[in-house]
Amino acid sequence: MSSPLAIGAVSAVLRNLLDNGLVESGLPLGTIKVSAVAPDTIKLDDPLAPPSVNVFMHRVSVNTGWTNAAMPSRSQEGRRVTNQPLALDLHYLVTAYGTADFQAEILLGYAMYLLHERPVLDRAAIRRALDPSPLGASILPPSFQALVAADLADQVEAVKIAPEPMDTEELSRLWSATQAHYRPSAGYVVSVVLIEARKSAGAALPVLTRGIVVEPSLTLPYPTIERVIPPSSEPAAVLGAAIRIEGHHLDGTMAVVSFAHRLLASPNIVNVGVISDPHGFAVVLPTGPAAEQAWPAGLYSVSVSVVRPGEIDARQSPVVGMLLAPEPTLPPTTLSRNAVTRAVTVTIGCRPRVQPAQDARLALGGSVAASLAHPTATSALTFVFGDVAPGAQWARLTVDGVESPLLDRSTMPPTFKAAQSVMVPA
Repeated sequence: MSSPLAIGAVSAVLRNLLDNGLVESGLPLGTIKVSAVAPDTIKLDDPLAPPSVNVFMHRVSVNTGWTNAAMPSRSQEGRRVTNQPLALDLHYLVTAYGTADFQAEILLGYAMYLLHERPVLDRAAIRRALDPSPLGASILPPSFQALVAADLADQVEAVKIAPEPMDTEELSRLWSATQAHYRPSAGYVVSVVLIEARKSAGAALPVLTRGIVVEPSLTLPYPTIERVIPPSSEPAAVLGAAIRIEGHHLDGTMAVVSFAHRLLASPNIVNVGVISDPHGFAVVLPTGPAAEQAWPAGLYSVSVSVVRPGEIDARQSPVVGMLLAPEPTLPPTTLSRNAVTRAVTVTIGCRPRVQPAQDARLALGGSVAASLAHPTATSALTFVFGDVAPGAQWARLTVDGVESPLLDRSTMPPTFKAAQSVMVPA
């Protein structure tokens, strides 16, 4: 693959191709200059300027054929698994300049002929064009010396040149954007330039054995989690709760449940051991001070690793989501009202601990306030409200969008949990 210098290398190769071709053509036009600069930098008022051809890259687009190569580039954990190439098409404008009759037309015709005869930039031509040895690297511009490291000749895909028709409107917009005077021009597209990172990536080991599974079913014969069900049909689980994981092909030994969270460097692991029911099993979430520190509230990605019957290697299931809700510790440590501003300040305990990067909000009745900043993980949050109505108010703590359970769903219809009420002073 090429390096980020490949775009400049293509322009240098095109300039070299036209320069050598015009020299060998024997045109009776004297010295012919070939450049690769923006049209507005070319001086047109110099009577001594030689006829010239300019190659100007005016646009870069993504090559659709190579866009999805080496996908995905990262694993679910964010680790790099492949170096996905940046696939680009380069769009050029070839312009001829002349000071006498017919010079521009002759030069443009020869330039188009040379590009027509070289539809593919072969590797040998690219190496010759970028080789500084004939002149010596010391006398070349530093920018050209750097192009030697472009590795354009070593990329897997050949670099091809094709005409790109441009109507009057496109040409008019382009020349207006460059703020230059129009001269006879032709559009070309160079495809494809593949720029790839040189960073370390993952590589899977060869497969030694394949398990042959044949089942008369449309269901994939692999461990799959379909849902994680908190107790009592709650929308979210809490620490210490017994959740049920349901799916199919979950039976086996050495079962391990992984709970990944955006704030955890590595997933939390719960060992299950043997699962006898292929359709589901129960898992009790940990509780206590250690769990309150290691299990932040929010969204978890849950997966199961299990060794299926008759197999020797563990299989990993796809992930599903699980919400872990915070639990406010009530009554609050402090609850006071400012006699002048009527603002209500509430400090409550909560479990699990709330991390500094988490968004925490408390609702008292219909009023909501965000927690004050805390630089470290904490089990006590402070909220400042406006003029909240005095009396009993239902309290709901929300962390990263997950709300603490307020309803008792064991009854029909559900009722509010009495312990979730606080008394706001007058």
